[in-house]
Amino acid sequence: MATNGIIFRLSIFVVGALAITCVHAQPYPAKPLRLIVGFGAGGATDVVGRYFAQKWSEVLKTPIVIDNKPGAGQLIGIKAAISATPDGYTLFLGSGSAFSQGPGVRKDLPYDPLKDFTLIGLVSAAPGVIVVAPSLLVRNVRELVAYSKDNQNKLNYGSSGLGSASHLQTEYLISLTGMKMAHIPFKSAADIVREIAVGSVHVGLTPLEGSFAGISGGRLRPLAVTGSKRLDSLPDVPSLAESGIKGLEGIDPYTYYALAGPAGLPPSVVAKLSQTLNTVAKMSDVIVQVRERLYNEPATGTPASFRKFVETDLRKWQELGKVVTIKATD
Repeated sequence: MATNGIIFRLSIFVVGALAITCVHAQPYPAKPLRLIVGFGAGGATDVVGRYFAQKWSEVLKTPIVIDNKPGAGQLIGIKAAISATPDGYTLFLGSGSAFSQGPGVRKDLPYDPLKDFTLIGLVSAAPGVIVVAPSLLVRNVRELVAYSKDNQNKLNYGSSGLGSASHLQTEYLISLTGMKMAHIPFKSAADIVREIAVGSVHVGLTPLEGSFAGISGGRLRPLAVTGSKRLDSLPDVPSLAESGIKGLEGIDPYTYYALAGPAGLPPSVVAKLSQTLNTVAKMSDVIVQVRERLYNEPATGTPASFRKFVETDLRKWQELGKVVTIKATD
């Protein structure tokens, strides 16, 4: 009887072990994914994340649940992402300010994008547009600069939060033009657009995706788009390069969006996710939708090429950080 009891217990142990082995042997992903977005619902990063998450979900054949964690220029979301179990089931969709812009300029951030993230791949690049309240009597960037200097400390600008692309790029714009504007941080680009439309915020440098409807509806006045050339979607709006102010053409792209996970993701998981990103980015309907609906340019590449991109962009922003200083108390 004792022998039979031992055999019975061993059988249960073996069956349990085999069950655990089978669970772990299931191909990735074997359950829904959680995608952390460091901005509020309705903002540009959230809209991009939700669009691509739906497409990735179709390829991976598993649900992807968006988890918005807005605040502190994506830092709340970043902390949640890098502290997650590195099994591929918690991922982070962030903008450039999370990976290179913020870490390049700021010295007070509690993470290293090259060490604390597993960098998976670029998703898309986004142009930006400088918009002002219709009540502000300026029609281009040069007039904005002149107005700022003639009306010292009377202008303000909105951002998507401390250390966000809208914050850093606007501070870069200020450093090159000598403008004086007070900073009002919000939680998303949607907040900036809303407040500019009602006149409580004067200026915003926002992703085009988040401001296009306001521009089309006359609630926002566009002064210039980022980069060295005009955009097909706003052919009558000059580029920053056309402003004649040296250095402004360097605000290009305004930002980018990318996928990452906590450090230590298994190589097989990274390869699967990278393949998924490239598969989706090459779909003809995605290319059309991303360009015409999100006003972005879809990106392809490898984890290695994305890492090299971040390293290069970090060096660029570290140079700019010698001119533009951002601290948590700002």
